[in-house]
Amino acid sequence: MTREDRHPQGKRRLGISFEFFPPKSEEMEGQLWTTIEELAGWNPDFVSVTYGAGGSTKAPTLTTVRRLIAETSLPTAAHITCVGATREEVRHVAEEFIAAGVRRFVALRGDPQGGVGAAYAPHPGGFANAAELVAGLKEIGDFDISVSAYPEKHPESPDVPADIDMLKRKADNGAARALTQFFFDNDVFERYLERVRAAGVTIPVVPGIMLIQNLTQLKRFASLCGASIPAFLDERFAGLDDQPQARAEVAAEVAAEQIEDLVRRGITDFHLYTMNRAPLVSAVLKQLGLGRDGEARSGAAA
Repeated sequence: MTREDRHPQGKRRLGISFEFFPPKSEEMEGQLWTTIEELAGWNPDFVSVTYGAGGSTKAPTLTTVRRLIAETSLPTAAHITCVGATREEVRHVAEEFIAAGVRRFVALRGDPQGGVGAAYAPHPGGFANAAELVAGLKEIGDFDISVSAYPEKHPESPDVPADIDMLKRKADNGAARALTQFFFDNDVFERYLERVRAAGVTIPVVPGIMLIQNLTQLKRFASLCGASIPAFLDERFAGLDDQPQARAEVAAEVAAEQIEDLVRRGITDFHLYTMNRAPLVSAVLKQLGLGRDGEARSGAAA
């Protein structure tokens, strides 16, 4: 069924998905569930829950996923990685998620066990990369599998063609869509998408949209994962360090403007990195003119 079938009046519907991370404390758990309650009203196509390097957060991820499935109607995807584990261990983790009701996965190689920036070494008895992990999951069942994509290249890839070749292998092995690393230059994304299509990759490539809670922290994170921070962001946030309300308003404007521009370029699906906080996400979606069912109101996001 196409989006047009679901919305015969011809209104444009933006597909949205949200990413959460498992809480590390009681306070963070309360914040997460308040966020989920607030964002559920936007009827996302799915939500996902992240999974730590080397499976370090399997237990809290599983707990969060179980509760999402038991207490909400949100289609829920569990992140799963293959770092530091044998194929049998990864399969066991997958089976635990499946027993909890998971039918969607976000399959990632995962960060090296030494953290972002450390050298990656495949486990001798494990999956060498995310393409092999996708194939392994497909051997278990016909799951909906999302994978990662990198408009500015994965920091460990020798070049962009090698990066896109890995994406093609993931797609050929059964991935349903790719969710991108965050970026802020839409021209970079458009050029990347053109190269992806030229390489024969036909699955949807969904832009990952980072909502800027703290620009200084984001710069540090971006330097580790190979994402660039354009100078215009410094200009937009200049002088707002001690003005949280104004900073939040600018952050919402920046994200909404980026999405609006991508919509004009023909993109209709977006994956939002929520950082487990609802206010900024809701502010962006309201600024886009979305109704709580995800439909754009007349003239909005067109």
